Amino acid sequence: MYDYDLIVIGAGPGGSAAALRAGKLGLKCAVVEAREPGGTCVNRGCVSTKTLLHSSQLYHDAANGGAAGIHMEALRADLPEIFQNKRRVAQILSQGVEAMLKAAKIPLLRGRARIEGPHRVSVDGAEVSAEHILIATGAAPVRLPLPGMDLPGVLTSEELLEGLDRLPKSLVVIGGGVIGIEFACFFSDLGVSVTILEGLDRLLPMLDRELGQNLGLILKKQGVQVLPNALVEGCEQTEGGLAVRYTVKGKPGEALGELVLVAVGRRAALDGLFAPGLEPERDGSILKVNDRFETSIPSVYAIGDAASQVQLAHMASAQGTAFAELLGGVKPQTDLSLVPSCVYCRPEIAVVGLTEAEAKARNIPVKVGKCVMGGNARVVIDEPGRCFMKVLARADTRELVGAQLMCPHAADSISQLSAAIANRRTPEELLLPMRPHPSFEESLTEALLDLQRKLDAAL
Repeated sequence: MYDYDLIVIGAGPGGSAAALRAGKLGLKCAVVEAREPGGTCVNRGCVSTKTLLHSSQLYHDAANGGAAGIHMEALRADLPEIFQNKRRVAQILSQGVEAMLKAAKIPLLRGRARIEGPHRVSVDGAEVSAEHILIATGAAPVRLPLPGMDLPGVLTSEELLEGLDRLPKSLVVIGGGVIGIEFACFFSDLGVSVTILEGLDRLLPMLDRELGQNLGLILKKQGVQVLPNALVEGCEQTEGGLAVRYTVKGKPGEALGELVLVAVGRRAALDGLFAPGLEPERDGSILKVNDRFETSIPSVYAIGDAASQVQLAHMASAQGTAFAELLGGVKPQTDLSLVPSCVYCRPEIAVVGLTEAEAKARNIPVKVGKCVMGGNARVVIDEPGRCFMKVLARADTRELVGAQLMCPHAADSISQLSAAIANRRTPEELLLPMRPHPSFEESLTEALLDLQRKLDAAL
């Protein structure tokens, strides 16, 4: 007889979703958490960075409101207060996760977990048992194995989110992915001189090429120095600040900053999780799991960043729910192959499904409809920079297979396209609903009409 049907290690988006769903399905659960409920997303990741970006957006809008007739005197950004607001938001949401677990009568076991074997977990040395064990421990920032990466002032995203007592005059960001871009936008909005070093040929290299190229142009107009193809070799402390050495196509260069942010990715947080001699199979740095999320250790499962290359909170949450449903004998409802991704820069970016390059690589015939939103009334009013929407459909069946949006509130608009792709909708079906004017979304109608014309021409 086990103490629980399910023990979940980690109270982040994936772990809490799994426990709550399993509890509703009648399973006796417990959650182990060594830090704050809510995990990285709420306390040291996506929610925290969005809170900072909300503050910097307010400052940017106030500082640049002259064209709209808004003039501010003695405007200032108080960085300790900004970070205090971030902590306030994180605390509210963290307490919310804890309250939901309590209301569901799911014990929250405080301490560091170690899996001692199938069905056995110790929490700070005290052992408990469960028929099933779920690993939902998330990921931690990667540190570059280069000279000078341990110098004072060279920070990971989690270290930076702990707070600063004042604004730096300059910042070098190593990495032009989502994390690096969002911090670059935050500091640039507040008047900090920002340099981004990206090793590949454009920002956001994992997304559609036009998105990264367009973002690079917008950031340059905002005063950010963007250096693609920059291979970082190390960092030194100099009289002028921290000097990040790099080469671009063999030519050496140097970027100076009062602070350096290393934002080159995250690795599954698995250190100390398994007892000596107990080592599950891995797929690179993540745990290898089957289609039921089970690892090579019987009764031990893994979701989220611990077992997926897609390191997104909503992916972990969807996997957690699906795992609990499989465990409870219920067919999962969410399509885990269709994952929207968002970047909270200005303007926002949101994507789902295939890009044109990905479709070509898979030999899927597609047509692309596009609307450049220069004539959109909301874009003219807000002046967020060049905005556009792209939608892709199969040339043979007309079913939508992908979408890329770059405009304000893109993250709030992408779900309708995710639903359309999941349900194999065509442009004709998406053109049925009327979209309000003025709105950013009405440009989707223009993109769909363009797609429809191209599909018709291909017949």
